[in-house]
Amino acid sequence: MTATVFLILLTIYATATALITEALKKFLDEMKTTYASNILVLIVAVVIGCGGTAMYYVNYQVPFNALNSVCLALMGIANWVGAMVGYDKVKQAVSQIGAKA
Repeated sequence: MTATVFLILLTIYATATALITEALKKFLDEMKTTYASNILVLIVAVVIGCGGTAMYYVNYQVPFNALNSVCLALMGIANWVGAMVGYDKVKQAVSQIGAKA
């Protein structure tokens, strides 16, 4: 995967992640459910980033070798960090995940 493709996919996935996360947050608020928004963003971002990249690989017949598997995982992480927008939010999310574990 080239850097250009990576950035194009990241932009698409970040937009989709933001929209889906806001819809889920609104739904959960209407259900009066308590949730950690950072963990919700993490789950949505990894599913969209890794799932979308896997679909890209299948569609363009990119082999699932070691390098492409690392790019797949990095896409999920990059999508999450991009969706979190800022170091403080990432730091807060890591501490929340540590508290839940």
